[in-house]
Amino acid sequence: MNSGMNLLPAQKEQARHGERSFPLKQYITTLSDLYPCVNAHWHDEAELTLITEGCCTYHIHLETYEVQAGDLLFVPPAELHSISISPKGYMQSSTYVFDMDFLGANSADVCTFRYLTPIRRHTLTLPRVIRREHPAYPELMKLFQEMNRVYEETPAGYEMVLKALLLCSMASLIPYRERENTRPQLEDEHTDKLKLVLEYIGEHYAEELSIPRLSRLCFFSEYHFMRFFKKYIGMSCLEYIKNLRLEKAASLLEKGGQSVLDISLSCGFFNLSYFYREFKKKYGMTPKQFVRKLIMFSSSEQNRKHEPHC
Repeated sequence: MNSGMNLLPAQKEQARHGERSFPLKQYITTLSDLYPCVNAHWHDEAELTLITEGCCTYHIHLETYEVQAGDLLFVPPAELHSISISPKGYMQSSTYVFDMDFLGANSADVCTFRYLTPIRRHTLTLPRVIRREHPAYPELMKLFQEMNRVYEETPAGYEMVLKALLLCSMASLIPYRERENTRPQLEDEHTDKLKLVLEYIGEHYAEELSIPRLSRLCFFSEYHFMRFFKKYIGMSCLEYIKNLRLEKAASLLEKGGQSVLDISLSCGFFNLSYFYREFKKKYGMTPKQFVRKLIMFSSSEQNRKHEPHC
């Protein structure tokens, strides 16, 4: 993961992907022992991803997908998703994040009415994971590779070419769509509750957070809330909060300019020895060792052009 990007998306991302007039950007994401996961998050843009190395687990809208090198993924706008690897695992991916308006989702034509708007509203569901055996895979992989070439070389008119390639990518998946209104209302209600809780945690992670307070946001009992959270996020709520605080601390250590004590306090750790113990448990090293490893990692990656998507 490129150490220059500070994107730890515990709630709705506020980062802009690309420029306002050209809302498309490529990200290279690397997960390893140093950065083992991308926390649950969502954004208004869609994603098209190729796993280029290793393997990982994607959680997309309450579903779990085990993916590996060569698999392609499509994540529609505003869909809750996260990524994780197993201990000692490794994954690298290439992702294009783009606004559906870039494809013409705000225009008044048949493509908008029949396809782009339903995709955005989740009434038309495209395949989320496209593996080698999928009928659309050969064409989609060819389009993705051409996108990589055009994005890298930026020939004259490359913006129009990338727009056309994205439209062709969506079109290649349309024949394998799910029919309208196939998603149960309860799933959307659960997703909305999760988004609400994750956004609240993301805004208040430096404060004291309790299960009673968070369960009230969902109008659940504490018992129901704890089971609900672990079922869909894959870890307990308290584990999630601790993990987020540690990632925020790692991000601040990466920036430099603050003492370990100040960082621990600003991230919600009010016991320094506990912070050291949990940080070492997660990253396999002390905060100071983490900083030294980041410096070594940045040096080895300084010639890379791309940034990670988080």
